[in-house]
Amino acid sequence: MMATTLSPAAFAISALSSSPLKAKRHNNSASFYSQTPFRYNPLSARPSIPRKASWVRATVLQDQEEKVVVEESFPAKTSADDGGKGGGNEPPESSSLESWVIKLEQSVNIFLTDSVIKVLDTFYHDRHYARFFVLETIARVPYFAFISVLHLYESFGWWRKADYLKVHFAESWNEMHHLLIMEELGGDAWWVDRFLAQHIAVAYYFMIVFMYALSPRMAYHFSECVEIHAYETYDKFIKAKGEELKTSPAPEVAVKYYTGGDLYMFDEFQTSRVPNTRRPKIENLYDVFINIRDDEAEHCKTMKACQTHGNLRSPHSYAEDASEDDSACVPPQTDCQGIVDGIKKSVTSPPVKQDI
Repeated sequence: MMATTLSPAAFAISALSSSPLKAKRHNNSASFYSQTPFRYNPLSARPSIPRKASWVRATVLQDQEEKVVVEESFPAKTSADDGGKGGGNEPPESSSLESWVIKLEQSVNIFLTDSVIKVLDTFYHDRHYARFFVLETIARVPYFAFISVLHLYESFGWWRKADYLKVHFAESWNEMHHLLIMEELGGDAWWVDRFLAQHIAVAYYFMIVFMYALSPRMAYHFSECVEIHAYETYDKFIKAKGEELKTSPAPEVAVKYYTGGDLYMFDEFQTSRVPNTRRPKIENLYDVFINIRDDEAEHCKTMKACQTHGNLRSPHSYAEDASEDDSACVPPQTDCQGIVDGIKKSVTSPPVKQDI
């Protein structure tokens, strides 16, 4: 499990620690830590960590397993306020407390996710498209909840950096098209399904807003748990109905979304990929569900990366940096087929503390 030291206190994303960009890109940025009344208080001095962008890489999916593992490719970069000079070792009691808080957050998230899954299993055991409609209605809520809080912080002048807003909007855009696909397949035909999905979504929105203001790390982990379930649900469906899906035509909205002319938004939410490297083919309904499943894998990787403060960057920003700095990092290309093999295992294992 990728570890972090983020405080349960609220934070907005600081431009000073978001990327190894040139200094001129930070001139108008304000550090939330120094301006917000919900001040971030590190438990102790931080050790030195190489100033390097960190990315998340997924292991290969094992067909016989249904768990997901994500591992970190290399350490998170140094925060702006320590200048890469480091600070000293943390007391054992601080590490123990931080690990306990992380474990508590994750346990609450897993309990909440499992509770929602039981509801879905009860009502939608054999009604796949209706289940997918409800799932997609719920799954897109966290992203505009994140955006709501980030816009609030920006309005207060605590934080002004575009990467998180861009990526989260692209994620909500992707989930919206998943929802449109399920509607075209008839998933919203019953009034009771629409009622259940929409009311869960409203409650879910306010819960995520509160959770994100309290602890962004916890909110991102909760969204990761939801995306894990979405991946597993689609993967099981594909394995069970694959041959039948290959004989069904693809919905028009899916063809336009995955093969349309402007795929900027499609690339934007896939933060572990270089833009223009994933171009799906859509020939039948089987291809549609394969790509929806793989989209959920990309969401998992992005949510995993977000749990380390300042670790998220727009994939398109690397091309911009490359024109200014030959040493600018590019996101590693990863096979999203390997997202589900153990994030569940990692989120239930004791966290390893890491300063950022």
